[in-house]
Amino acid sequence: MRVLLAGGGSAGHIEPALALADALRRADPGAEVTCLGTERGLETRLIPLRGYPLELIPAVPLARSMTPGQIALPVRMAGAVNAAAKVIDKTRCEVLVGFGGYVSTPAYLAAKRRKVAIVVHEANPKPGLANRVGARLTTHVFTGHPDTQLRNGKYLGIPIRREIAELDRLAVGDKARAHFGLRTDLPVLLVTGGSQGARSLNAAVFGAAGSLRAAGIQVLHIIGPRNAADAPTTHGAVPYIATTYIDRMDLAYAAADFALCRAGAMTCAELTAVGLPAAYVPLPIGNGEQRLNALPIVQHGGGMLVLDEELTPDWLRDKLLPVLVNIDQVADMSAAAHSLGRGDADRWLAQAVIDVVRENRAKGPDRAKGPRHRLD
Repeated sequence: MRVLLAGGGSAGHIEPALALADALRRADPGAEVTCLGTERGLETRLIPLRGYPLELIPAVPLARSMTPGQIALPVRMAGAVNAAAKVIDKTRCEVLVGFGGYVSTPAYLAAKRRKVAIVVHEANPKPGLANRVGARLTTHVFTGHPDTQLRNGKYLGIPIRREIAELDRLAVGDKARAHFGLRTDLPVLLVTGGSQGARSLNAAVFGAAGSLRAAGIQVLHIIGPRNAADAPTTHGAVPYIATTYIDRMDLAYAAADFALCRAGAMTCAELTAVGLPAAYVPLPIGNGEQRLNALPIVQHGGGMLVLDEELTPDWLRDKLLPVLVNIDQVADMSAAAHSLGRGDADRWLAQAVIDVVRENRAKGPDRAKGPRHRLD
């Protein structure tokens, strides 16, 4: 089975693609999985680290409105489509799976030209332009959000890493806390604004650090690489652990009782999968999709929602702190969050891809029919 995955630019496109790649390898150890990206995205770092081959094509950003810079778009797009077609020829892929972003539009068009099967996965409530194009070229369309409106779309969830999907927070909680230097007898608030940190989250938590520690709330704070000098001291009876980066987010989730975070699609998918309630602070820029990501979780009682401009030390003291010290309320919110988790989306999407390959092989009398791999 030969599969080409198109997902680049941001971690929100790359991580689901890598989770699918891992699921395909588990289902068929002989599967040849290649990733397609551009030089502009995080894929040049993340994908090689996970051990998958990466092919690069030119990035062609698609603006929502016509600008002078878009005059050359047809020529640039044609070049990117040709480059993607060469990768398809080189890998002899049987199916292209696209996750959106700059790389997916030329990949979809090249796959259509080469008569290669297309599978689309859209993680966000508001589909991007690339996946709206892709959804018109195939009936194999899957969404990560139940309210996503996309042609032929079927709700599946977002593929996440197995170490997250299979995490038993209660079983490894004490070990995880010891890993970070946290106490096992006090609640833990995990604060993360993503790999680069989030200035507004950092400022609010720094300002409320004294109140949190006075109430017996430990803090595990991923502050980002540029903010180390501003972090509070970690000394004292109630630990405040500030770190620029954590590469074991499974242990961070296991150590925590509650999270304060942005509301990216991957973050929401991972937190619900492990049953970690959160106060979600949607990114104040963009098209508002982060609020839509968090809204179903909040409506079902699995989290709180606070606007970025309303997130202050006072809000943390007056609104969040009373929740953190209420053990029964946190337990109820954890159960509500977990009820929305879709920890098997990687397996379901892998099975869909396998079925597409099997069906296409069956249609071609001159092509070898591969075995059908069923995931249990």
